[in-house]
Amino acid sequence: MPDQALTADYASPTSTQTFRASLPALPSDPKAQSVPEKTAYLSSLRAGATQMQAEINAALTQRMEGDKAVAATGKSGVHDEKAEEMYGEEDTEEDG
Repeated sequence: MPDQALTADYASPTSTQTFRASLPALPSDPKAQSVPEKTAYLSSLRAGATQMQAEINAALTQRMEGDKAVAATGKSGVHDEKAEEMYGEEDTEEDG
């Protein structure tokens, strides 16, 4: 049986990112699973979830710091770029 993985996908309007932690193989038949195998699998699952949480937190913190830097410099974001492209035109998407 191939190794399994714990995965999490992050999607934003500007990017996507997949986080992955490998898990050991565990027989699909519950009768073939020994207690030590189950224990090792659950231990690996817990460690993988903790590792992924740290990676996701680090990635999101980095994105927030980047957003703050952009806001502090007054550089345009996605909304500002759209407004600049549509200068002098009416935006029908914002009506309503």
